[in-house]
Amino acid sequence: MFNDYKESVKSFMEHDPAARSPLEIILLYPGFKALRSHKKANWLYRHNFMFLARWVSQRSAHKTGIEIHPAAKIGKRVCIDHGNGIVIGETTEIGNDVIIYQGVTLGGTGKDVGKRHPTIENGVMIGAGAKVLGPITIGKNAKVAAGAVVVKNVEPNSTVVGVPGEIVKIDGERIDDLDQINLPDPVMAAIKENKRKIEELENIINNSEVIK
Repeated sequence: MFNDYKESVKSFMEHDPAARSPLEIILLYPGFKALRSHKKANWLYRHNFMFLARWVSQRSAHKTGIEIHPAAKIGKRVCIDHGNGIVIGETTEIGNDVIIYQGVTLGGTGKDVGKRHPTIENGVMIGAGAKVLGPITIGKNAKVAAGAVVVKNVEPNSTVVGVPGEIVKIDGERIDDLDQINLPDPVMAAIKENKRKIEELENIINNSEVIK
């Protein structure tokens, strides 16, 4: 338990350049507090203390602005940066080494039953304001750009941008130097490609007219 606690603090230190000390994270960071409260709520939920589990989770939501259902499964070294406005649904599963920024929703679509919320695999980054909806899987080391809305499965080592989310494969490998803003835009790439083809056709037509 102590090792898990220490690893969690270390994760926040590594991912937040504003963090000055472990004590600051433990006492002042809402994301850290919300995750620690969730461990208590989840333990109560798994031991059928449903009311107490919800009480702990709602008390934490009121204090931190981060709402995590007691039944959600969250792995190790998860980092919630800032965190205000985050909602994590009941059947959500989050792996290890995941980074979640403020305003993220891991929610349902309203039409699914049973497993209604996403599965987030190890090493995923979810940018600010992103919405990941339904019983879908975000593959290992994938990145979800800020503001993206994702309703389909995402392959490992991919990047998702836009509304609705478009998947971009990046050489099949994790790219660590990409942040949550400077990500490839497949829509703009398609527009530029179409523009290039139009210019080529115009040149062909113009050259044909000159020959005539």
